[in-house]
Amino acid sequence: MTEAAEQVLTHRKQQVLEPGLRTPPTDTISPPQSEDESSSVKGLATDTAPKKKSGFSDGDIPDDYVTRTLEREPALPPVQMKNILGEIQWVSFTILTVTPLLALYGIFTTHLSMKTFAWSVFYYFFSGLGITAGYHRLWAHRSYVATRPLEYLLALMGTSAVQGSIHWWARGHRAHHRYTDTDLDPYGAHHGLLWSHLGWMIVKPRRKPGVADISDLRKNPVIKFQHKLYLPLILFMGFILPTIVAGFGWNDWRGGFYYAAVARLVFVHHSTFCVNSLAHWLGEASFDNKMTPRDHFITALVTVGEGYHNFHHQFPMDYRNAVYWHQYDPTKWFIATMKMVGLATHLKKFPDNEVQKGRVAMSLQKINDQQSKLSWPKNYNDLPVISWDDFQEESKTRPLIVIHGFIHDVSSFMDEHPGGRHLLAGRIGKDATVAFNGGLYAHSNAAHNLLSMMRVGVLDGGYQLAIDDIKRTERARAAAAAASASVAAGATGPGAAGGASSAASTATEQADGTPIPEYSTPIPKVEERNIDVKARSYVPPGQVYTILKRGELKANSVAQKNGGKVGRIL
Repeated sequence: MTEAAEQVLTHRKQQVLEPGLRTPPTDTISPPQSEDESSSVKGLATDTAPKKKSGFSDGDIPDDYVTRTLEREPALPPVQMKNILGEIQWVSFTILTVTPLLALYGIFTTHLSMKTFAWSVFYYFFSGLGITAGYHRLWAHRSYVATRPLEYLLALMGTSAVQGSIHWWARGHRAHHRYTDTDLDPYGAHHGLLWSHLGWMIVKPRRKPGVADISDLRKNPVIKFQHKLYLPLILFMGFILPTIVAGFGWNDWRGGFYYAAVARLVFVHHSTFCVNSLAHWLGEASFDNKMTPRDHFITALVTVGEGYHNFHHQFPMDYRNAVYWHQYDPTKWFIATMKMVGLATHLKKFPDNEVQKGRVAMSLQKINDQQSKLSWPKNYNDLPVISWDDFQEESKTRPLIVIHGFIHDVSSFMDEHPGGRHLLAGRIGKDATVAFNGGLYAHSNAAHNLLSMMRVGVLDGGYQLAIDDIKRTERARAAAAAASASVAAGATGPGAAGGASSAASTATEQADGTPIPEYSTPIPKVEERNIDVKARSYVPPGQVYTILKRGELKANSVAQKNGGKVGRIL
């Protein structure tokens, strides 16, 4: 036996159903997807799904279930033309091909009256809401609690869409959310738009969907009722009812069948299929871009409000698909109305803070992505540390200006400065921090950005005023220390101890008896009137050097890496 044949045989064995609720042959637009879909009325009545022979139940699923399953359970071989007839799911293929052909025939051969058109549109939303408010948000996601009468109504509404039983539909959708964009996703969008829209229902799946808990579905009497009677229900709700309403109502039997039944069904089918395909392809990743779901108004229009799919995959148990009042989500409005009339309770909503947090986080990520495409200034750790003397010496050969502790080469901007070349020329070899920040003109954010691109070095000490302050303090300390040493050396006799004590006490004083100034964070002594606050409060950037209370300079990482030596200007 060939390896491919063995894989097929293994896959077929894994798909053998255990005793339980047997799905009717027309129950699905796709056949049962895994063993835990099988069951009888007896099987559904149990509290938990039977454990799968070939894998895990949801209660004992391992942490590495996805990778383990994909590695250990081989997929079916790719479909080939020579065996294509054996790979087609004929029930769903027939429904999905015959109904559009019938609809086209009816459109070209049957007059559409206004009453039949209105009835067809109404029944379209009737069926669509059965899927979106019932199958999807109620049973697949448990986003609210429905009273029993509303459950039966939604079950009948969803049945009219002819998309499988609640049991099958919700189980597959839970697997879709848990295993999105993996091969365990029954209609994974990563296989392409056509596959996620139709292909997964027409061709036999290459792999079973992943495990999903459906114990709550098995215990629900409404779901058991619909599952047991699914075949007669779809015939009546899908075809007979829309036809007889138009027939008995205004004697349009033909229009009722071709428009309200068949054409309406085609629109409902592809409306739902767009949630699997279009909603994973068109639009914006408003909350997370790690997976394919997207938000878009067009998708919302064609899916009865299911178009804000990125939000939905982030907050799946929220009864809303759209959070803003202006976003189109008739399913949300329907559920809210059911609450108002007492048929629905416990509508689940994620906190607005978390919703906004997700949106802001995604916005920040988009900004970071945009930042990565732009050129940014050199970081201070990538620049050499230059002494004031070397800076002034180099300024004799090219136009260098210090602002914010950085040395800038403004040669490319001399003739472009809006205020004129002379304003820059007059500050070459100087610290223009105060003038730049409002002393002369409070420059714009654009000017700050442009200036930062001209960085060629970091000034040793932060900026010149800091250096002057340090040197002045050091000279005062040296003079005080020399005076103290002289006094101590000249002390003799019984008063020596007192002299030493006196010398020690004068170590903090200058020769003239005034206190030695402590190092301070120097603020430029400029006229404060009409000067920007940034200029008045300017201090040396901590990124470059931090001036400690005891008056020492702490080198930044560049200086430390270079052994404290001054680097060469760029």
